[in-house]
Amino acid sequence: MTDLGFESCKADPDVWLRLAYKPDGEPYYEYVLFYVDDALAVSLDPKSILFKIDKYFPMKPNSIAEPDIYLGAKISKAKLPNGAEAWAMSSSEYVQEAIKNVKVWLERRDRKLPSRNATPLPTSYRPELDISPELDAGDANYFQSVIGILRWAVELGRIDICTEVSMLSSHLALPRRGHLEQVCHMFRYLKQSPRRRLHMDLDYPNIQEDRFVKHDWTDFYKHATDPMPPKMPEPRGRAMTVHCFVDADHAGDKVTRRSQTGILIFCNRAPVVAYSKRQNSVECSTCGSELCAMRQAIELVKSLRYKLRMFGIPVDGPADIFCDNESVFKNVSIPISILSKKQHSISYHACREAVAAGVVRIAKEGTLTNLSDVFTKTQGKTKREGLLGKFMY
Repeated sequence: MTDLGFESCKADPDVWLRLAYKPDGEPYYEYVLFYVDDALAVSLDPKSILFKIDKYFPMKPNSIAEPDIYLGAKISKAKLPNGAEAWAMSSSEYVQEAIKNVKVWLERRDRKLPSRNATPLPTSYRPELDISPELDAGDANYFQSVIGILRWAVELGRIDICTEVSMLSSHLALPRRGHLEQVCHMFRYLKQSPRRRLHMDLDYPNIQEDRFVKHDWTDFYKHATDPMPPKMPEPRGRAMTVHCFVDADHAGDKVTRRSQTGILIFCNRAPVVAYSKRQNSVECSTCGSELCAMRQAIELVKSLRYKLRMFGIPVDGPADIFCDNESVFKNVSIPISILSKKQHSISYHACREAVAAGVVRIAKEGTLTNLSDVFTKTQGKTKREGLLGKFMY
């Protein structure tokens, strides 16, 4: 790759980039992404790059073409609701093959997938409260393997089951019969909608600027600045914007009373990060759990902005973060807001300093329209489909 003029990215050594020029003379970066023996080129003329690599490392015959599958995900071009065209990512083939394997496993036990169900898990089901008999060693091993399959399906784009998979993953060490039954319910849900896709929409979202109020933070965080990565390449090409929705389900775990954090991050209109995880500590208030979720969201945003800049992609302004908790919104975005509890001081200052530095800006988002709400708890079909319909088709 060095001989071809490419340089390994310091944020991800498996991503290689080099400066190129469009026919009109505008500079941009060409990229090659490697995963073991898979290569993906991004350029105005990607085939020429792959043919040159082929001289060093021969590729499979007829494999140099527009991608149709990558790491198990189906890649295709699709029409967006606005009529524009964009690349789409789907795990349909992977999911359908997994469903076949689960059906075979059930048939050996004279069982079938459950009848039609509208959501991955019933809204009333709580894995931590399940007291059904523990699985034997064979079934426990099978439960662990299918959870691994579902987790990879999430990685390949089925983020609509991210929360439910996260909840069941907490019981890998001691799974019960009820947990395995719910996994079968989840595969039935996938069978009903196997072709859901994520669209990599490059259009900029329509953000109302009056939702963000700029304040003077000099008296509080005088030296706060947006850190620029050392040795980052010169930004080239179209600027990228980052937008994030964050939420927390306070004390959602009925046994440990730990909260569930849900985060969804977009680059322009493309969903690139879906996060659902139980928090590491017990928070006594809704504000505390939401503040911890906000801190985690800002850390993920910082990491993404660093990676984009090291890819040579211009980052346009601060990242927009939307949360539905009034106290967190005011504490983080208004300088004169005062911290009420000391145990939240780290999250409080980390979030406020990011706002003062211009890394992020915070806006209040209604609970009914907060897209990250789907990553915090199980929900009924109507609300669930309403939120998913905003970013999955």
